[in-house]
Amino acid sequence: MSGSNKQKIVESVPQKGFFGHPKGLFTLFFTEFWERFSYYGMRAILVYYMYYEVSKGGLGLDEPTALAIMSIYGSLVYMSGIIGGWLADRIFGTSKAIFYGGILIMLGHIALAIPGNLSLFFVSMILIVLGTGLLKPNVSSVVGDIYSVEDNRRDAGFSIFYMGINLGAFLSPLIVGEVGMKHNFHLGFSIAAVGMFVGLLVFLFTRKKNLGLAGKSPANPLAQSEKKKVFSIIGVGVVILAILIAIAIPTGLLTFDSFIALVGILGIGLPIIYFTVMYRSPKTTADERSRVIAYIPLFIAAVMFWAIQEQGSTILASYADKRTQLEVLGFEISPAWFQSLNPLFIILLAPVFAWMWVKLGNRQPSIPKKFSLGLLFAGLSFLVILLPAYFGGEESLVNPLWLVLSYFIVVLGELCLSPVGLSATTKLAPAAFSAQTMSLWFLASAAAQAINAQIVKFYSPETEMAYFGVIGGVSIVLSIILFLLSPKIQKSMKGVR
Repeated sequence: MSGSNKQKIVESVPQKGFFGHPKGLFTLFFTEFWERFSYYGMRAILVYYMYYEVSKGGLGLDEPTALAIMSIYGSLVYMSGIIGGWLADRIFGTSKAIFYGGILIMLGHIALAIPGNLSLFFVSMILIVLGTGLLKPNVSSVVGDIYSVEDNRRDAGFSIFYMGINLGAFLSPLIVGEVGMKHNFHLGFSIAAVGMFVGLLVFLFTRKKNLGLAGKSPANPLAQSEKKKVFSIIGVGVVILAILIAIAIPTGLLTFDSFIALVGILGIGLPIIYFTVMYRSPKTTADERSRVIAYIPLFIAAVMFWAIQEQGSTILASYADKRTQLEVLGFEISPAWFQSLNPLFIILLAPVFAWMWVKLGNRQPSIPKKFSLGLLFAGLSFLVILLPAYFGGEESLVNPLWLVLSYFIVVLGELCLSPVGLSATTKLAPAAFSAQTMSLWFLASAAAQAINAQIVKFYSPETEMAYFGVIGGVSIVLSIILFLLSPKIQKSMKGVR
């Protein structure tokens, strides 16, 4: 997308109307609010649904398998953003991608809401994976489209948008977690489906007035002569994949362990391919190539950060269920409620961080230094959670305040890294790869969870201290390295701050 086209999009969007920000932020804020409500509500009870006994309404899987499935599922959710970004950039634009994605997500939650067997569970996972891949990267990309690159409100706008994400993520574990854990898992999944339906209505009825030209046209559309060839390749690829799966499963080549290994390879390999394609593309200018190089260490830092943060729905969810004292002053705490802590702290602190970045203006830390702070806090959050085992042993139940403190510290890191990373991605992206670069940002989470699927099997009450200590220590070391390299990385950004 050329600079003039970007300017036309900005001019088509009413620039005042939502807390001093473009009016389109209202549409994107509430669309993402409801999508995240549905996703995090489902996620808050999903791991328990998998490993709880059938007599308790669960699927009866063993816990290590359930934890690995959660990580693989999370990886595939973000990995599918490649497909969504490509379809938006090349075929139908980000607006249609968001709408179609929301429909698939809603159908996935409906499938989970129907009592059934493991097959129906995996059908729902496929629908949600594909739907999130269409919606998630593209709604964030449109946030970048409604601001000019020079607009000082941009980082603050992403922080507000990020607060919308976390407002939905805060409320849903409390509501879906309460209903799903204490009454019926499938009723909880039904609430998630309703949430996505409301998000679709918000987007459908406000996008024309609030978003103008944003998302209407693909940034790098396929030429008419290319379409037949591309669609033929996609069709042949799908058929070949189906044949390979049909052969691999009965012969034992495709097992759960081999699938985890395959996702791990894809989680690392796909970003490498993406960086190479963008760097070598003739549509990428010299300055854009320099920015792509600068983006690589930020991407690696994001992978490390999300490898820790995303364990809130796996290791820390199990920790809350089995290692934490859940009765406080005669009141029973649901283990699913702990997953509301992360978004709660973000809701409270995001306005503070948004105000702080605007107040500091050009004096604020550079993007690489913000990322290094994010890694530092992530590492500290894991070092904190190993202390209860050190002081009280592996058998005693842990005071829930230790979990609260761990979530609080990682949120400090998240606010230094995540909204800043979203904004930096839209600014550092080559023009011809705008939506696809946002998909690349979410591939950091995919890579992190693909790695997590490999390492969660090493966690147990006996290895708890070593597990948290090693991962936390690696994050802190990487934060120091990134801080030292930040001046060189900033120089390669070619004027982007």
